[in-house]
Amino acid sequence: MTAPSVLATTAGGPAADAGLPGSPELLRSVFRRHAAGVAVITAADGERPFGFTATSLSSVAAEPPLLSFSVGTGSSSWPAIAGAGHVGVHILGEHQRELAATFATSGADRFGPGTAWRTGPEGVPLLDGVLAWLVCRVVARVPAGAHRVVLAEVVAGDPAGEGRPLLYHQGRFNGLRD
Repeated sequence: MTAPSVLATTAGGPAADAGLPGSPELLRSVFRRHAAGVAVITAADGERPFGFTATSLSSVAAEPPLLSFSVGTGSSSWPAIAGAGHVGVHILGEHQRELAATFATSGADRFGPGTAWRTGPEGVPLLDGVLAWLVCRVVARVPAGAHRVVLAEVVAGDPAGEGRPLLYHQGRFNGLRD
C-alpha cells in the first residue's frame, strides 16, 4: 500500500476531483455559504440621493486607506455611482434588517419617510443609526462582467455606532451568533 501523494492531500483529495464545473450557479451556491457583512452604499446625483445594499464590501489597503465594492451596471443606482466623485459606505447593524431590505429592493423609495438620513461631507447622503460610516473618494471603476468594482479612498468617517453587525447568509439577513 502506498501513501497518498502530497498533491492529493493538499489540493483536497478526492472531493476536489469530484467538483462541479465553473458556472454562475456554482458561484452563487458556494457564496450562499459565505456569511458577509451588510453595507449600504450611497451617492448623490445632483440633489437626488441614491443607494443600494452591498455584501461585496472589502478592505483593500490601509496605506492609503482603500476599500472596494461591486455594483451591477444594470442597477438603478449605477448611473449615480458611475458619475459620483464620492460615496458613502454604511455598516449596518442587526437591528437594520428592514433598512437593508429596502435598499436591496428594486423600485423601493429608499430615501422615503422611513429612512433617516442627512447630507454629510462632500454632499454624500449619510444614513442615521448605522454601526459605522465612511465617506470615500472614488478612485477607479474597474469593469468586471456586468458589474464594476469600485475602488474608493476613505476621506472621513465615524466608527462609533453601537450594536452588532448585520450579516447576509443563505439568502437572508441574519444577526451574529456567539
